[in-house]
Amino acid sequence: MTAPLEILSVAEMTRCDQAAVKAGTPGSELMLRAGSQVAAELVKRWTQRPAVVLCGPGNNGGDGFVVARVLAGLGWPVRVALLGLRERLTGDAAAHAARWTGPVEPLEPGSIDGAELVVDAVFGAGLSRAIGDDLGQIFAALAKRGVPVVAVDVPSGVHGDTGQAMGNPPQAALTVTFCRKKPAHLLLPGRALCGEIVVADIGITDAIVAECGATALENAPELWRHVFPRARPGDHKYSRGHAIVAGGAHMTGAARLAARAAMRIGAGIVTLASPADMVVHYMGWLPHVVVKPVRDTAAFAEMLAERRAAASLVGPGNGLVGGTRERALAALASRKPCVLDADALSVFEHTVPLLQQSLHDQCVLTPHDGEFERLFTHRDGGRLQRAQAAARQSGAVILFKGYDTVIAHPDGRAVINANAPATLATAGAGDVLAGMVVGLLAQGMPPFEAACAAVWLHGEAAASFGPGLVSEDLPDLLPPALRHVRAVM
Repeated sequence: MTAPLEILSVAEMTRCDQAAVKAGTPGSELMLRAGSQVAAELVKRWTQRPAVVLCGPGNNGGDGFVVARVLAGLGWPVRVALLGLRERLTGDAAAHAARWTGPVEPLEPGSIDGAELVVDAVFGAGLSRAIGDDLGQIFAALAKRGVPVVAVDVPSGVHGDTGQAMGNPPQAALTVTFCRKKPAHLLLPGRALCGEIVVADIGITDAIVAECGATALENAPELWRHVFPRARPGDHKYSRGHAIVAGGAHMTGAARLAARAAMRIGAGIVTLASPADMVVHYMGWLPHVVVKPVRDTAAFAEMLAERRAAASLVGPGNGLVGGTRERALAALASRKPCVLDADALSVFEHTVPLLQQSLHDQCVLTPHDGEFERLFTHRDGGRLQRAQAAARQSGAVILFKGYDTVIAHPDGRAVINANAPATLATAGAGDVLAGMVVGLLAQGMPPFEAACAAVWLHGEAAASFGPGLVSEDLPDLLPPALRHVRAVM
């Protein structure tokens, strides 16, 4: 069974909880199920040992009291430490705290003495302020002692909607969340702080989740497989898509990588638009790519205007020069699908309004963090919120590159990718990705879905290789990843 792909913001999760209660499941029952699931996942991984459950003053703390009671019922030696006073607990948290018959200690540095496992149920995903230094020091002490931590929902101090660390959160070995993942489970540094992530079913139905309207999804073939291109009997090279890649005069490896990737992902023909004096160089490296000399921007625009030209890529290795800006504007002016990457983004650092007025919804922008900073002023929130704001502002699809890549559509939809290995942090990997996107665009895939598919396949290909990966390996790793996608089409 495929795992649900919806990612719930804190507000969306709250609506789901409220809807479940309205549908007939009491909040105390949801809390009982949540705490019981945490305990169940914990005992699957650790044998009995002295455990301390750190509880907070809200519903996360209520979950913690359930965990403590379940573990004690299984014979575990359990202590509970509470941040705040027990009599100040309210609602469902107070009800479950009352069912804990053991002592409740104040949460202080001595609380973790003798612990061989700690459950962090202090704060959940809804926390919007930094945790205190005292609590941060306790978490630091746990790390120093090597005590495993099991986090309830998210490690305390991780912002649920952005994944940002507020204070000094603990490093969890296991995080158990409920119903669906939250952005913090996929965005750095939250994703790394969570350790292993388990999404526990507490009885909130798929129908309720659908009604609450998640705007973000986790990237997977299920999202774009229905529009993924495939070769058909009777196809020829042009019907499979003609992609044009703009080549530069100096860093020629970038365009070569992009062109090869565009071919590998299925484009029927790729033309590399080369500076006139570099044609021989490109031809020597790319026997399967058509290399054509381009004298100037007008000649490039003519190439784009050809009936069979389906999509274009400008940027990889093109240089921070006026010609790159002109080619990017020509690609946009063609109104055909295009990708602006690398130099074709940075070259607009001081002329952002010129870029903004030229963008359209058939364009994919692929900035990494530095390029994003040059083009967009959005600083609030995390990667997800910033990518969504940039897409709305620009009217283009934003592929915000990183270990936690976010793809955002101008209409507010967003996808977070989670299958990319750290080995993709290697020179040229972004050029390959840009080539993959333009190759899919050339085959008629919509820009948002093409960006999502390229990012997922990029990660899948890299993960199949393992250590020692260099960008030149990536195009030839695509066929097995493509077979994986097409096997279930």
